[in-house]
Amino acid sequence: MDIPISEIAKLLDAEVIGDGSVRIKTISGINEAEKGHLTFIIDPKYIPALKKTKASAILVQADIKCETGIPQIRVKDPRKAFKILTDSLAPPPIEFPAGIHPTAVVAEDAIIGDNVSIQPYVVIESGVTIGDNSVIGAQSYIGHFTTIGSNVKLYPQVIIRERIKIGNNIIIHPGTVIGSDGFGFDKNEDGRYTKIPQIGGVIIEDDVEIGSNNTIDRARFDNTIIHRGTKTDNLVQIAHNVEIGENSIICGQSGIAGSAKIGKRAVLAGQVGVNGHVNICDDVILGAQVGVPSDIKRPGFYMDTPAKPHMEVKRRWAQRRLVSEALKKVKEHEKRLNELSGEKE
Repeated sequence: MDIPISEIAKLLDAEVIGDGSVRIKTISGINEAEKGHLTFIIDPKYIPALKKTKASAILVQADIKCETGIPQIRVKDPRKAFKILTDSLAPPPIEFPAGIHPTAVVAEDAIIGDNVSIQPYVVIESGVTIGDNSVIGAQSYIGHFTTIGSNVKLYPQVIIRERIKIGNNIIIHPGTVIGSDGFGFDKNEDGRYTKIPQIGGVIIEDDVEIGSNNTIDRARFDNTIIHRGTKTDNLVQIAHNVEIGENSIICGQSGIAGSAKIGKRAVLAGQVGVNGHVNICDDVILGAQVGVPSDIKRPGFYMDTPAKPHMEVKRRWAQRRLVSEALKKVKEHEKRLNELSGEKE
C-alpha cells in the first residue's frame, strides 16, 4: 500500500484536514506508528499521545477536537472506517490449495467434501465427515465419528476428539483442544479417586471463533454447547456440560466450571471465574476478574467478587474512600488534642 490520504478519505467518504497528498504505506497503533503510517483516535484520552507519535496521518472521530499539525481524516466511526480500510488495503488472505498432503493420515471411510485442504501430518480417524471448503491445519487431529461443517478453518495443532460436532463458518486457532474429558472423579473410602466416565460430546454451532489454547471439555452426558456467533479469546477453559448463549464474548484466562449456563450476548472480561451449576441470564457483562459464585438473574454490568451490580460496587468504593478520609481527619484531630493537652499541663 502506498496511497495519498485524499484517496483514503474518498474510500471512507471522509473529510481531510491538512495536506491530502501525504502518502500512507500501512496502518499502526498510535504508539507504534512510524513515518508513512496511518493511526487512529477514538477516545480523547489518547490525544496527548499525539505529541509523541511518528504517524504521518490520523483517523479521528469527527466529534473529537484534535489540534495537531498531523493531517487528519475525520470520520463518524473510526472503528468501522478502520475495518473498511483493512478489508480494502490489507494483504490478501493466505490460500491453501485443496487436496490431502502426502504425510497426512486419513481413514479410508472418512468423508471429505469438495475443495478441502488437509495439511501436513494431519490425522483423521474413521467415521469423520468434513464439509466443503474447509482447511485442516498441519499436525491437527480429528477423532472418530466427529463431524466438521463447511468453511471451517482449523489452524495448526488443533485437537478435536471423538464424536464432536463442529458447525459451519468456524475458525479455531492453534493449540485448542475440543472434547477432552470433563474433570470428574469420585472419592473412594480409602481416599483414592476413581474417574467418572465422560461419555457426552461437544457441539460448536455456526459462526463461532475459538482462540488459541482453549480447552473445551466434553460433557459427562449430553453435550457441552457453544451457541452460534460466540467468540472466545486465548486461554479460555470451558468445562463439561457448560452452555454458552449466542453471540457471547469470552475474554482471555476466563474459566467456566461444569454445568454453568451463560445466556445470550454475554461478555466475560479477562480472568472471569464462573462457578459450577451457575445460571447467568441474557445480556450480562462481567468486568475483569469477576467471580460468579451464584446465579445472576438481571441483565447489567457486574464487578467485584462475588459479582455485584457495578453501581453498587462504585458506591462501596466511594464509601470506603470517604471513611478512609474521615479516619485520617480523626487521627489528625486526636494528635492536635494531645498536643493541646500537653501544652496545658
